[in-house]
Amino acid sequence: MSLRKKPKLAVYKFASCDGCQLSLLDCEDEILAVAGAIEIANFPEASRAVTSGPYDLTLVEGSITTPHDAERIHAIRRSSKVLVSIGACATSGGIQALRNFKDVNEFVSVVYARPDYIETLNKSTPISDHVWVDFELRGCPISKAQLLEVVNAFLNNRKPNISKESVCMECKMRGTPCVMVANKDPCLGPVTQAGCGAICPAYNRGCYSCFGPVASPNAGSLSHWWESKLGVDKDKLVRSYRGFNAGAEAFRQESEIHERG
Repeated sequence: MSLRKKPKLAVYKFASCDGCQLSLLDCEDEILAVAGAIEIANFPEASRAVTSGPYDLTLVEGSITTPHDAERIHAIRRSSKVLVSIGACATSGGIQALRNFKDVNEFVSVVYARPDYIETLNKSTPISDHVWVDFELRGCPISKAQLLEVVNAFLNNRKPNISKESVCMECKMRGTPCVMVANKDPCLGPVTQAGCGAICPAYNRGCYSCFGPVASPNAGSLSHWWESKLGVDKDKLVRSYRGFNAGAEAFRQESEIHERG
């Protein structure tokens, strides 16, 4: 009787800092269990050895910023049974999505000695703008625990158990006082996806939304609170929504409202 083949895992990178891939390598002891359950078939960050696809599970880090990458992601999708985008770059365009609010050609002309050598897209976009994504894992960087949960879930044909609550719920669970109420500090926690453990409020500073917006954020209400109760001006509101997840639709829309106002 033939032994059951291990599922194949592939990890790909687009425009990003590699931090989310490193989160997988940082799993240390846990990664030994992962390696025992699956075949790490294509992971350039970890090994030069490559096993051809198709792949049972593919993790994709980074945003799409060039015509070549826009084509490459379709090839990856075709070779992947399940595709999961990981991190702020892959799920919302990342910090590089700040280019989306300006003329990218102006940046190219200033930064590069030979702009004519540069081939780039006008915008930095998430993976889901180009292909079907089975699941998005937020964070800058992602949570190691959440990553392991997603890998386990898809290899066992179940839905990942990832919280959809806001950072405010994490503050309550760890007994952290609300920094907006106690200190009058602006905080994006009410509109931000949980996952970090509310690290910043625990150290007495406002959340800056490294995990991006919750599914149904009321950013307009939060902005009104900041303006009326905390005295935050429109310039700071724009900058606050244009962080790691500037390209996320809810944050993009809210920042443009205050930029125009």
